[in-house]
Amino acid sequence: MVARLVIAAPSSGAGKTTVATGLMAAFAGRGLAVSPHKVGPDYIDPGYHALATGRPGRNLDAYMCGTGLVAPLFLHGSRGCDLAVVEGVMGLYDGAADQGELASTAQVAKLLKAPVVLVVDASSQSRSVAALVHGFASWDPEVRIGGVILNKVATDRHEHLLREALGESGVPVLGVLRRAPAVATPSRHLGLVPVAERQAAAVAAVAAQAEQVLAGCDLEALLALARSAPELHAEAWSPEVAGRPDAGRSVAGRVGAGARPRIAVAGGAAFTFSYAEHTELLTAAGAEVVTFDPLRDEALPEGTSGLVIGGGFPEMYGAELSANEPLRKAVAGLAAAGAPVAAECAGLLYLARSLDGTPMCGVLDADARMSERLTLGYRDAVAVSDSVLAPTGARMRGHEFHRTVIEPGAGERAAWGLRQPERRVEGFVRGGVHASYVHTHWAGAPEVAARFVDAALGRIPDGPVA
Repeated sequence: MVARLVIAAPSSGAGKTTVATGLMAAFAGRGLAVSPHKVGPDYIDPGYHALATGRPGRNLDAYMCGTGLVAPLFLHGSRGCDLAVVEGVMGLYDGAADQGELASTAQVAKLLKAPVVLVVDASSQSRSVAALVHGFASWDPEVRIGGVILNKVATDRHEHLLREALGESGVPVLGVLRRAPAVATPSRHLGLVPVAERQAAAVAAVAAQAEQVLAGCDLEALLALARSAPELHAEAWSPEVAGRPDAGRSVAGRVGAGARPRIAVAGGAAFTFSYAEHTELLTAAGAEVVTFDPLRDEALPEGTSGLVIGGGFPEMYGAELSANEPLRKAVAGLAAAGAPVAAECAGLLYLARSLDGTPMCGVLDADARMSERLTLGYRDAVAVSDSVLAPTGARMRGHEFHRTVIEPGAGERAAWGLRQPERRVEGFVRGGVHASYVHTHWAGAPEVAARFVDAALGRIPDGPVA
């Protein structure tokens, strides 16, 4: 049995990330092994969670991975831990557009049988807080709201009024947090600034969040609430089992003795978006995974036979990425040789001919630029070309989140046909390259990793770029 809490809120901006990260750090500081999780597709918050706990921050996304994998992925991530803290997304009952409760924090809490702690921004209310909490607690009887943490409380008098009102609600107050500038995390066009870009400042912010939680929250009551969660009747997800298309054969038997292909994965400050399960699935499928930093490394790791470039913020580092001409040429050369290259969002921009007029790798005959328009939402995708990730007709679910555009939006061979919110094709398939704006979670389609490793071994006949 894993003790667990879901940290939710009535809406975005109430302070979920501050409270969840502070709780993780505070409990970890007490010597507990804390497993951090985030509802939804967001990559940035898990970076702060990892900093607070020393463990990988993991996402629980019922849309991209399916409801049946939420509990198994949770158990995989929390294996050996004393406590798991799950940060919600948006408001408690907000989920995928036009999909009911799908992918909402409430749905994940029910799938995990986890008690919910509601973080309420109390800055502009007093007695009304009781009506708000009562409404959220009674909306869905299957969602157990076990307590409330009041955030942005102004004064002792304000706290008294809030506590008095909530005394009639039946939902206990488990914490009261005052306004504290030191815990704030700066934001920009796509949300919080990632940990990798802040380093010492991020460490200081997480420490301040832990101190605030220690001073204002009843950790013993919160831990008792977490321990009241019932046993989960599910098997922990395993990358070795999920990623093996021919169950029963060892990795060596599948890829051949001594034939582990080396897959380079982009990291560093410009490419911070990745799911831990991707690396685990690639390893389980037989690859040796090596991380490199396109801002600093002038060559791909020696022996690279496949390349994964995930999401991030290349638009913030365009000049530096462009200045690293030796690496740009190496990436272009690997792609021209027909090696498998999987690029998502930031990776797509990096492979383009240019980004805001600055030369990039030139693998794709396309140019990218910043835009005022935010593109955001889940995507139901169908592969419209055979590629190193999927055969034509394969369906995957993903997510788009960017303020850039690329022209053209699709190559002669597109990557995906998107079904909603509007029907369109997007992305590029060229030789061994698969580049798209759509972020995917490979735990929901583990055959992707095995197919990519097979391509690195030369088993998918796509061939070099003409």
